[in-house]
Amino acid sequence: MGNSQSKVELYAAIRRDHRMGMSLRALQRTHNVTWRTVRRALDGQWPEPRKKQRRKESRLDPYKPLIDGMLRADLDAPPKQRHTAQRIYDRLVEGHEADDISYSMVRVYVKDCRKEIRRQAGVGPDAMFVPQTHLPGAEAEVDFGDVHVMLAGKMTKVYLFSMRLSYSGKAVHRVFASCGQEAFFEGHVHAFRVLGGIPRGRIRYDNLRAAVERVLGLSRARVENDRWTAFRSHWGVDAFYCRPGIEGAHEKGGVEGQIGYYRRNHFVPVPEVASLTELNAMVDQWDLDDEGRRLRSRTRTIGEYFAQEQPLLRPLPREVFETGRWFTPRVNRFAQVTVRCNSYSVPVRFIGRQLRVLLHANDLVVYDGRTVVAHHERLSGRGESRLVLDHYLEALLRKPGAFPGATALEQAKAAGKFTPVHEAWWAAARAAHGEAAGTRALIEVLLLGRHMEHEHVVAGLAAAHRAGALTADAVALEARKAAEGETFTEPVKPAPGRAIQPQGETGGTVTFMSDWKLSHLPPDNRPLPSVAHYDQLLKRHGRTAGEKEGS
Repeated sequence: MGNSQSKVELYAAIRRDHRMGMSLRALQRTHNVTWRTVRRALDGQWPEPRKKQRRKESRLDPYKPLIDGMLRADLDAPPKQRHTAQRIYDRLVEGHEADDISYSMVRVYVKDCRKEIRRQAGVGPDAMFVPQTHLPGAEAEVDFGDVHVMLAGKMTKVYLFSMRLSYSGKAVHRVFASCGQEAFFEGHVHAFRVLGGIPRGRIRYDNLRAAVERVLGLSRARVENDRWTAFRSHWGVDAFYCRPGIEGAHEKGGVEGQIGYYRRNHFVPVPEVASLTELNAMVDQWDLDDEGRRLRSRTRTIGEYFAQEQPLLRPLPREVFETGRWFTPRVNRFAQVTVRCNSYSVPVRFIGRQLRVLLHANDLVVYDGRTVVAHHERLSGRGESRLVLDHYLEALLRKPGAFPGATALEQAKAAGKFTPVHEAWWAAARAAHGEAAGTRALIEVLLLGRHMEHEHVVAGLAAAHRAGALTADAVALEARKAAEGETFTEPVKPAPGRAIQPQGETGGTVTFMSDWKLSHLPPDNRPLPSVAHYDQLLKRHGRTAGEKEGS
């Protein structure tokens, strides 16, 4: 069709140029055609449509009647005992010696032929869709879709929550580590806050386990989860549950297509992020950018339609609904609590105690009363552990021999918290003070991280290592200097007997804490002390002695 249309335009251009006085040879050169084409155009003839090429014969042609017969026999067979493409291929090879065909040839033919045979028999009618009209602010659709991202250097499967307004097409997305009930609730709360309201009509859902416990037959009735019932009652959500299977997907085709569009346009190529927080910040920006596009043949953008729809949404409730789930585990002897088959560390002082844990979709918070004692990123697998080295430092001070093989140390290295600078300083400290004392010195340095920034402690370690200062107070001083941005052109001289010999190529000078404090005292302008007043006593004492000698 495209080639035929281009020839029609070519003939029209030739005739137009000829009417303008262009010669036949000039027409050939201008349009890069032969004289026969020019002659046909000027004679009033139009290009003939291209003839359809004759279909080439296939090696499968002799076996197609046999395949059709097997598929027609399947019309009366039980659903789970019908021919697959593989079974048809095997029967042709075994029973009809069809060694000259391949499985792929059979599979392609069966895929198209099965639909046609079922349609002719009236079993599988063609899909029929009824156009729908959506009122502003009335309806929305919700669904989850799985995507893959490069999370902290590892290919990870995450879940994309999507809520789409049916009228404007405005969609809000959120990425979670799982598609459980916590993610389901938090996705709703985030979407309602971004949209600035709640649809006044119904919201369409799949039969997700986060909301539905049981589907009652072929009807629309569902047994809902109690927490979901409380949640949607709080937010005023009118839920409409689609039919199970592919038929139900057509009932919320807007959000199904939206997730596909979002995955193809924003997750290709695969994003590389350090955390889900960073990824969700990108998702929020993508949602804003998508407001500028137009859907199908609409004359206005999504953002313009949403501006018309947003004032018609129901306002948000003032009360807060806690989307997380509470647990009360007991801390085991490894200073860990177990939640949803995964372990998380807490400070060792809580061993044996029962704490409260609030589990969210992407994180987990541990409370002692109302005080937060630990905060972890949620694990999505089973049987995994997330340990923080800082939680074990008090115990490691008493047991420095357990430090080198600690699981928390390995996780700190993997997360980049225990850097090569730590390793170098630790090795030097062990060489200078011995295994136990050198490890204790490192643990004292790690304790500085509770009231100093990690970057400043690392800078202090590097400066102390260059100067060969292998004590925690020297690292603390250098870290404080890094935090305050201080530079010393004339280093303070150390006290007698405390001079440090530089090590390494770069060398350096380190001031001890006591010397640094003395150097920062204000100048003393008071006069020097005098003992002149005591000379009177000496003179008086001398005269008394002389008098005694004279007598």
